[in-house]
Amino acid sequence: MDYQLVVIGSGPGGYHAAIRAAQLGLKTAVVEKGDVGGVCLNVGCIPTKALLHVAADLRSASHAADYGVTYGAPQIDLDRLAAWKKGVVDKMTNGVGMLFKGNKVDLIEGEARFGGANELTVGDRTVTFEKAIVATGSRPVVLPGLEPDGEVIVDSTGALDLTSVPKRFLAIGGSAIGLEFAEIHHAFGSETTVVELLDEIVPGADPAVAKALRKSFEGRGIDVRTGTKAVEATRTKDGLDVTLETKDGARETVTVDKLLVAVGRTPNGHDLGLDAIGVEVDERGYVPVDDHLRSSVPHVYAIGDVARPPLLAHKAMKEGLVAAEHAAGVPAAYDTVVPSVIYTHPELASVGLTEAAAKEAGYDVKVGSFPLSASGRATALGSDEGVVKIVGDAATDVVLGAHMVAPNAGDLIAEAALAIEMGATLEDVALTQHPHPTIAETFMEAAEHAHGRAIHIANRRAR
Repeated sequence: MDYQLVVIGSGPGGYHAAIRAAQLGLKTAVVEKGDVGGVCLNVGCIPTKALLHVAADLRSASHAADYGVTYGAPQIDLDRLAAWKKGVVDKMTNGVGMLFKGNKVDLIEGEARFGGANELTVGDRTVTFEKAIVATGSRPVVLPGLEPDGEVIVDSTGALDLTSVPKRFLAIGGSAIGLEFAEIHHAFGSETTVVELLDEIVPGADPAVAKALRKSFEGRGIDVRTGTKAVEATRTKDGLDVTLETKDGARETVTVDKLLVAVGRTPNGHDLGLDAIGVEVDERGYVPVDDHLRSSVPHVYAIGDVARPPLLAHKAMKEGLVAAEHAAGVPAAYDTVVPSVIYTHPELASVGLTEAAAKEAGYDVKVGSFPLSASGRATALGSDEGVVKIVGDAATDVVLGAHMVAPNAGDLIAEAALAIEMGATLEDVALTQHPHPTIAETFMEAAEHAHGRAIHIANRRAR
């Protein structure tokens, strides 16, 4: 055999798997048909967050006069911005390449396809292996009639190519991708609209935090339309006419200069030859796996977006480590909660069960919440919109979930994830001293509120 382990795909899941396998002594290779780092590093997480950082600077500049600081209006040099964004991406992808070299992981460039149970074809090369990890990720869902043209209608990849700032921007999809690009374009000066088919943005999120984020968006002038779908789009001399339809059948046409279609992603499980070697691939393109990330053929693993939802980079990273360790003979299984973050302003972050899900699971639920308007740190930051909510089991006091809209909620949610993993109680959180003034102490105050002893807000009987 050429390799003890071959990983197909070098995104976050793939490169974590490959490096961990090499650390454990396996002769390892990664096959990559595109750029090292996959979607996340090249056209996903990293460049999007770079643009969101710029958006935050622009937003801060626009409010500086409120704090007594005055300077000229910001000017955006899109060419320099693109070069800076590329530099951020290059630093990360080059770093992964160096990690491969440092850990003696071979990088094989080309598109892989299974030619047999222990064989891949990559171009005109045959690569043999003992075990394989499929980490081929996902791609944007395409809506019929709204196919990306790379100019006026774009997907998440095309939206990163900011050659100009559209006067009018519309995002179809009220989840992470749509909301983050709405945040970027609004900060850059676009008239911004978000359309979501379901009744609230961020479907599946705790309603309290979804409503808090929506309130923030609408308060800044972003038009949020829920219970609405885009049914067709027509190019005209004035732009793109998009017909919107509500659930009751009412129609309206809005004219925009850029349309982002962000209604989800679909896994890349087909066209790899997996079916020919007996690996089950469902009709959507997912490869079903067990707790060790093994497919229906035990020596072939699948991780990340191609394995199962949620389609998140950090979930893929953790799965990559588990799969690599199991492939190397180390006892390992995937059993962990998955936090999620939307990097808007303020950020929305969640982990564990929502209040509704906990009740549905049969828990007698105890809930505490703390509004950011009562936070001294949030007020000093000029960002006191949002809420922090903690969900616990009334019988055992164990933390079941946390949901928040707050500045840097994506950092704060890690504490909640650790609390759940360690079996912490609401009392544990409430008794833990948090530094003041910080956003982090809002999590403590929410736990105090669950026990009816919050200091900075009116208490009510815990439930």
